[in-house]
Amino acid sequence: MNIISQFLQTSRIKSPWVLHFDCGSCNGCDIETLAVLTPVYDVERFGIINVGNPKHADVFLVTGTVNHRNKKVLKNLYDQMPQPRAVIAIGACGLSGGVFRDAPNVVGGVDKVIPVDVYVPGCPPKPEAIIDGVVKALELFAAKS
Repeated sequence: MNIISQFLQTSRIKSPWVLHFDCGSCNGCDIETLAVLTPVYDVERFGIINVGNPKHADVFLVTGTVNHRNKKVLKNLYDQMPQPRAVIAIGACGLSGGVFRDAPNVVGGVDKVIPVDVYVPGCPPKPEAIIDGVVKALELFAAKS
């Protein structure tokens, strides 16, 4: 590995860009996920930036219940992300389908469609738990690099 590749890998680990996708939920997890970006928690001081383009993202934050309508979009976003990547399933709905798991249109958790590296339980999970999940994902991301 040359010096430029090493520099880029170190930069990606030290300053990860995250992509947030809501599969469809009550928005409790979305509010808590976006709260991490507010000045109260301010994860941007650690170099974490929320981006809207999967081709720029290193970490994929997924909330909400996966259903038949959005599973193709979820898979498409995942496939567009560069390697290595880390996926975090957030909230009870992202882990198992939550209270909606018995609905006929629900596929289940995120791991039914794409591989998940870190699970952050809760309904909704606290912002501190989401930050811990991102830190754990970054450890796995560094190991994949």
